[in-house]
Amino acid sequence: MILITGATGLLGSHLIKELYKKGTPAKALYRASIPAELKEYAQWIQGDILDPVSLDEAMQGIQQVYHCAASVSFNPKKKQETHKINIEGTANVVNACINNNIQKLLFVSSVAALGRTADGKKITEKIQWSEESNNSEYGKSKYFAEMEVWRGIGEGLNTVIINPSIILGAGDWEKGSTEIFKSVYNEFPWYTEGVNGFVDVKDVVKAMILLMNGAANSERFIISNENISYQQLFNLIAGSFGKKQPHKRVSPFLAEIVWRVEGLKGKISGKDPLLTKETARTAQEKTYFDNSKFLYYAPNFEYTPIQESVTRICKELKTKYQLS
Repeated sequence: MILITGATGLLGSHLIKELYKKGTPAKALYRASIPAELKEYAQWIQGDILDPVSLDEAMQGIQQVYHCAASVSFNPKKKQETHKINIEGTANVVNACINNNIQKLLFVSSVAALGRTADGKKITEKIQWSEESNNSEYGKSKYFAEMEVWRGIGEGLNTVIINPSIILGAGDWEKGSTEIFKSVYNEFPWYTEGVNGFVDVKDVVKAMILLMNGAANSERFIISNENISYQQLFNLIAGSFGKKQPHKRVSPFLAEIVWRVEGLKGKISGKDPLLTKETARTAQEKTYFDNSKFLYYAPNFEYTPIQESVTRICKELKTKYQLS
C-alpha cells in the first residue's frame, strides 16, 4: 500500500491517476475536501503534514510514501507559511516514515533547491548550494526540507529525492506553473529571454514510479526535459491556443518596475501578484539543467517533446475551463 501527500495538487493528482491505471492501491492525504474528479482514484484520508498524529495514523499499513505536498509560493508575504509547510512538514513526514518502518520514501524537491552557476554551465546534482547564489525563499525552503530528508537517510530511511524543473500540466491555472498558460491565453504581452528547464507532469510521474520501484537509494535526480527560453514556451502556448504571441520584451530595468506595480496591484486586490521580485529576476536568468544522471540510471526513459506536451495541456485546459 502506498501513501501520497499533496495528492490534490498538480503532481499528486496525476500520480494517483497513474497508480490507479496500473492497479496499484494508494491512500491519499487531504486537508479540507476531496476534489470530486479525484475521489475514485484513491482511498482518501483526512490529515495534515503539520499534524504528526494524523501522519502516524495515515501510515498504518503503508510500505511506500510519495511526499509531494509543498507550498509553492514566491509571494514574500507567504514566506513564513512556505518555510513551515516545506521544512517542518517534511520533517514530520520523515519522522513518521521512520517510526512506521516505511520501506521507501520518495521526496519531491525542486531544482530551486540546487545552487546556481555564474558561468552558464549546466547545473548537476553535485552542485553546492549557497546562501549567496540568488535562491528564492521557496528554493531555500526546499533546500532545508532536503536537509530533513538527508537526516532521515542518516537514520536508515531508504529514500530517493527528485528535483524537477518547472512542471507543465493542466492543473489549476489560478496558481503554480499552470498560471503561465492562463497568462498566454489572456494574451499577456510581455516576454523575457531568460532560459529555464521544463518538464511534462506525466514524465515526472513516470520517473517517480520508476525510481520508487527501482534500486536507487540515498540519491537525488534532476528530472528535466528541455532548457528553453520563456519566449519560446510562451510562443508554443500561444500557437496551441490560437492566441497572439507575447511581443514586448521585458528588460531587466523594466522587470524591476513591473514587479513593483504588480505588488501594488496585489495589495489592492488581495490576490497574489502575478510577478514578484523573485520571479521577475529569475525570469531574466539563463539557467540550464543537466538531466544525464537520471537518463543514465533509466536509459530507456524518453521525455515527451515540449511541443507535444504544450499541445496536449492546452487541449485539456480548453476542456476543463470550457474555452473557445
